[in-house]
Amino acid sequence: MRSFLIDALLKGKATIAPPAAGTAALEEVARALGERARQRLGRSLSIREIDAGSCNGCELEINALNNPVYDIERFGLKFVASPRHADVLLVTGPVTWNMREALLRTYNAAPEPKWVVALGDCAANCGVFAGSPAVVGPLADVLPVDLHVPGCPPAPLEIVKGLLALIEARAPGP
Repeated sequence: MRSFLIDALLKGKATIAPPAAGTAALEEVARALGERARQRLGRSLSIREIDAGSCNGCELEINALNNPVYDIERFGLKFVASPRHADVLLVTGPVTWNMREALLRTYNAAPEPKWVVALGDCAANCGVFAGSPAVVGPLADVLPVDLHVPGCPPAPLEIVKGLLALIEARAPGP
C-alpha cells in the first residue's frame, strides 16, 4: 500500500487537460442548433435520453455535453426527465428484452411531433451485443428511427452535429 501512495505522490495529478480543438467547433454547432430549434419549434430543444441496454460508453459522451467544458444548456438545449416534455428521444444501445416495454412506453408518452435518434453503433446494428439472447435487436426493429449517429461511442461534437442535421432536414414524427 505504501508503494502505491509513494508512486501516486511522485507521478503528480491524475487529471487531464480539457479538450481544445473541438470545443470551438462544438460551440458553433451547438449555437446553430439552439437557434434553429427556436426558429423551428419556437422554444428550446428538449431531449430525453434512454439507455436501452448499452455498455454506457455513449452515456459518458452524452453526460459530457452537460459538463462545464461543453455546457450545451447555455445554447438552449436541455435534457428532460420526462418523455412528456421531450422533442427528441435519444436512444443508446441495442434494445434488450428487459427494456423493450419501457422503451415503447416512453415512445408512446412523448408528445407528437417527436424525433427518435439511434445513438451509437449498438443502437443501429447491436454492435458487440449482436446475437445475444438478451437482445431484441437494433432500435429500428422496435421504433421508427429518424436519425442514426454512428460511432462507438460518438463524440459530443458528432452528437450535436447529428441533432442539427435532424432539425434542419426533417419534420418530426414518422
